[in-house]
Amino acid sequence: MKKLIALSTLAAAIAFNAQAAEPYPIFEVDAMWVKPLPNAMINGDIASVTVDARDHVWIVNRPRTIREDERTVGVPGKPDEAECCRAAPSVIEYDTEGKMVQAWGGPSADGKYDWPTSEHGISVDHKDNVWICGNSANQCLKFTRDGKFLLQIGKPIKETNSLDTVHLNRPAEAVVWPATNEVFIADGYGNRRVAVFDADTGAFKRMWGAYGKKPDDTVKESAPETRAKGPPSTQFDTVHGIKISKDGIVYASDRGNNRIQAFTIDGKFLKEGFVNRGTLMSSGTMFAMDFSADAQEKFVYAGDLPSGKIRILDRQTLTEIPGATIGSRGHLPGQFRGLHSLATDSKGNIYTVDTRNARLQKFVNKGMSK
Repeated sequence: MKKLIALSTLAAAIAFNAQAAEPYPIFEVDAMWVKPLPNAMINGDIASVTVDARDHVWIVNRPRTIREDERTVGVPGKPDEAECCRAAPSVIEYDTEGKMVQAWGGPSADGKYDWPTSEHGISVDHKDNVWICGNSANQCLKFTRDGKFLLQIGKPIKETNSLDTVHLNRPAEAVVWPATNEVFIADGYGNRRVAVFDADTGAFKRMWGAYGKKPDDTVKESAPETRAKGPPSTQFDTVHGIKISKDGIVYASDRGNNRIQAFTIDGKFLKEGFVNRGTLMSSGTMFAMDFSADAQEKFVYAGDLPSGKIRILDRQTLTEIPGATIGSRGHLPGQFRGLHSLATDSKGNIYTVDTRNARLQKFVNKGMSK
């Protein structure tokens, strides 16, 4: 009798826990959303994606990564019989139906700006300006939505460091906070900081490293085993992305340390959360990040490239919700090989780009789990 009571109590506890599990958004891939590019164009590896106020989706791709045997149209000495393909420009805008609206970008014809040789981050600010950063360069660029050059922060020089107030060092991504018209840059491939500049003039404002401390380039990168079990690093290790929530909290994707750190607009450290911390992959996990579309932005979508999954976190606690993941590793629709960047639209849909599969995907928000 006691055994039956114990089993009954255990079953009740399991049922209660199942009912009490926190609901989270669920998604379904729309494999036919993105339409083929016109005029025999194809993109190279896609590095970044963002969504503007119109819910138009923007990507920045790397035309130089297209294989020579895929690019024949208009190339001297190459046959055109296959009617394919020509490299698309670096920046492509899609409408809500997945059709290309415009494409532009690339090296300056008049020498007014320095285009990066490896495109990395893209964002569209509250004034409809487009920001491009490159992890091969020491600068970020600002353009109008139709590609007119406006501003360059930094120059392609070799000597720089995390305390430089003029130049960047292989920056990953930039985002503008409308209330102060400041651009926050994840200056993270070569430097170890968040750097803030005036979004119109490019004047330096402030910077900070992990935990809001002064950036220190002398701190060595942690070994994968240390990241998984040891004490957290006191400095950033590849600040791969940056986002600002509606309530003015700055979130930095600290890729190499498998974590997200949150700060005030002024750089005061608030909290941190870890993403798949136990992995021993040397690349780190925190590649991409954006928020859910509800008014409170309750969830953080964290792109974990090594596992090929988007992990859903509670934004208040920055903890992973058990079982709340999207996708898996592979080549099929809904799968990833190089989940590098993601963004959400006003309806709560998620858009992802995959460098190794060279594709843009849409995941449709299907409501909350039961």
